[in-house]
Order: sequence, then C-alpha cells, then structure tokens
Amino acid sequence: MGVFLPLTAAFLLIVLLLRKHVPIGACMLAGGLLLWAAKSGDFSALFVAMKETLSLPRTYDILLALYFVMCLEIELRMSGTLSGMVNALRRVFSSAKALLALMPAFLGLLPSLGGARFSAPIVDELSADIPMPQEHKAAINFWFRHIFEFSSPIIPGMIMACNIAGVPFSEFLKHLSWLTILAFSVGWIILIRPLRLPDELKSKAEGAQKKRETMDLILALAPVVSTFLLVVFLDMNASLAMGAVTFVLFFVLRATDRFVAVRDTVVGALDKKMLLNVLCILYFIQILTVTGILPEIVAAFQASPLPVPVIIACVSFIIGVLTGMSQGHVAIVMPIVAAMGTGNLDLAGVAMAFGVAGQMLTPTHMCLVVTVDYFRSNFLGTLRPVLLGEIILLTIFSIYTWFTMA
Repeated sequence: MGVFLPLTAAFLLIVLLLRKHVPIGACMLAGGLLLWAAKSGDFSALFVAMKETLSLPRTYDILLALYFVMCLEIELRMSGTLSGMVNALRRVFSSAKALLALMPAFLGLLPSLGGARFSAPIVDELSADIPMPQEHKAAINFWFRHIFEFSSPIIPGMIMACNIAGVPFSEFLKHLSWLTILAFSVGWIILIRPLRLPDELKSKAEGAQKKRETMDLILALAPVVSTFLLVVFLDMNASLAMGAVTFVLFFVLRATDRFVAVRDTVVGALDKKMLLNVLCILYFIQILTVTGILPEIVAAFQASPLPVPVIIACVSFIIGVLTGMSQGHVAIVMPIVAAMGTGNLDLAGVAMAFGVAGQMLTPTHMCLVVTVDYFRSNFLGTLRPVLLGEIILLTIFSIYTWFTMA
C-alpha cells in the first residue's frame, strides 16, 4: 500500500485542481511534486527529471507534431477550405442522417482546443427543423467528433501513447483502427438510426462555385490522408510527417488561390499554453521514473492476483475520468505499460480504449463542456446515450481482446 497512498492523494489533487479550471499541465505538475515530496524530497531528483525530459527525443517529436497539427488547422480554416468542404459535402450527401454523423466526425480529425465548438453549429444547422431534444444534438456532436481517437495519426493522445509506450506508430494504428469503425456503427445505431429526418439537403451550387467547393473538399481531406499514409506505410515519425504535409499544403493552397499568411500560421500555431501543458505532462512522467515510483507501481501490479490487462483497463478508465483528456490518461498509464512490457500492442491497446472511454464520461472533458454549453442541454441527459455507446464498445473490445490475447 506504500505507493498507492501518495498516488491516490496525487490523483485527488489533480481532480480538485481540474475542477478549479487549472490547466491540465499545472495539475499534473502539482500531482508530480506531491509524489516527489512523499517518496523522495531530494531536489536533485527534480533537476535530473527535468534534464531527462529536455534531452529525450520523444519530447521534441511530440511538441513539434502538436505544433504542426495547429498549423494544419489554421491553414484550412483561414483559407476558407473548411467552410467550402461543408458546402461540398452538402452537395454530395442528400441524407441529413449521413451529414449529422460525418460532419463532426470529419472535423474531429483536426483536433484543436475546444474543437467541438466548431462542429456544434454545423450539427445545429443540419437539425434546425427537426424535432429533436437538445441533449440528442449534443450527444451526436460529442460522440462522432471522437470516433477517430483510435486511428488518427494527428490525435495528440495517439502521438504521446506511441512515443511513451514504445510501440510503432503504424502498428498501433493498424491494431486499433477497427475501433473507429465500431464507434461509428454504435453511434449510428444509438443516435442516428432512430431519427426521422428529411433527405432534401443538397446544395444548389453551380459552375465555378461548385468546382471550388469540390476542390475545398479534396484539400481538406488531403492532409489527413497524406499524414496517415506517411506514418503507416513509410513509418515516418509523426512530427516529420506533419511538418512535411503542413509545408506542402501551404504552397498548394497558394497555387489554388487560397491565401494564407505565413505569419498568421506560424505565430497562431504557437499555442504556448497547450505546449507548456504537454511539457509539464512529460516532466511528470520523468518524476515518476526518477523517484522510483513507477517501478514500485509496476511491482505492485505484477504481484496482484488480477490479470495485468484487467488492472491496466481499470486504472486507464479511472484516470480517463479524472483527467478528461487523452494526454492525461496516456501520461499516467502508458509509462506503466512501457515498464511492464515495452512495445506490447495488446496492453497499449487496452490502456487506450479504456482511457478514451473514461474521458468520454467525465465533466472534466473540455469538448463535453463546450458541447453542453452550446446546445444548452442537460449534462446527464447528454451523457446517457454516450454511456450506452461506451458500454457496447468496451464489451465488444474486451471480448475480442480476450480471445486474441489468450
């Protein structure tokens, strides 16, 4: 019990600070310092942890990858490509049901802070004339926006998970990508299929406008597809792949008469708060390692009568609920996964699936807060179909994983 008492105290401190709207990085840092004080108290350990954090290649790969994600989002938004893409999809799909699911899903491929606020107005507009409870609209926006948490190479949690757990990026994406299809199917059955919607949503754009909007759709899809191909099939690391795609996209946008200012992109993507949060999370991981807390946790888990995957699943889910962010549960659980078996795809997959489920069911998740606020929906009413969806998804995932690991 020696290690779990300070660990519990640290988690409670993190939750308390999160509820006070303290940034996730500062919360994790405070939790790390509490653990350091309880287990070590030696100031040299803090300096060693900082030195290691700043010298590890993964630190810069993660920070650069996240920076280029922000660059991509700015390029597509400021060039008008995203709005043109919406109009193009309206023309391609006459089904309101398809658009209600696809729009938040696609925009979820381009992660940004509070990004659910970007897709919420689109969902609201598509369902404006439909007698649908606000809670149902909010659940649609929230659920479908996060189906790519398991398969997109530009999701921050995936980037961090692969680097920390020591699993190949391409292999991890292949290992979990079927969960995206499952999540879409579950969401469709629970949230979309019961609706009775009109199928008269086709855009009436003609000529030059139609041509431009079609190009917007292609340009919006290209960065995601290109990054996926570079990472999965060429085994390129995330930061290099996204840097290359961002650089090429800038000139492609210029060549297609979609102006984006270099300064606006480069400076606008410098989200110091987000990058500092990530740096604090990485420092937290090194504090766990340097103070010997991580080896203690691993030893305690190994001595437990419960199967290791069950322990990893429970811890991941709880921490996902506590932090509400993929970076949070990844930062705490993936180092344990790495210490128990570096490169173990099955364990890393269990940690990711259950951690994402936890973050989908908590008021500390920023996207849920933003969605509920926009639609002015009841929190528990919005969460009910999400909870049902997660139960179905985790049940199928657990059965599949049990047989593949047996």
